[in-house]
Order: sequence, then structure tokens, then C-alpha cells
Amino acid sequence: MQRTKAALIYRCTKNPYAVQLLLGYSTLESTVRYLGIEVDDALEISEQTEI
Repeated sequence: MQRTKAALIYRCTKNPYAVQLLLGYSTLESTVRYLGIEVDDALEISEQTEI
């Protein structure tokens, strides 16, 4: 259930940093590995997203 909720939050926000905070991961790399997305894609999306 945790992975499903994290994936849904990522899909809605396109913000891997938000998912990282919610899951409590210390690095973005571990977050994107958990979500199954590429690091470069995650960084590009997060730079386009304002918090």
C-alpha cells in the first residue's frame, strides 16, 4: 500500500522531493529507485515544479 500511495502522489504532483519527504528517504536516488523512475527524469520534473 505504501508504494501505491507514493506512486499516486508522484503521478499527481510530478515532484519526487515531496515523495522523498513523505517516505523519509535521505536521498533522491533511493526515492526514484523505489518509484521506478529515472533519476534524470525526476530531476528535470522537480526543477520544473515549484513548491
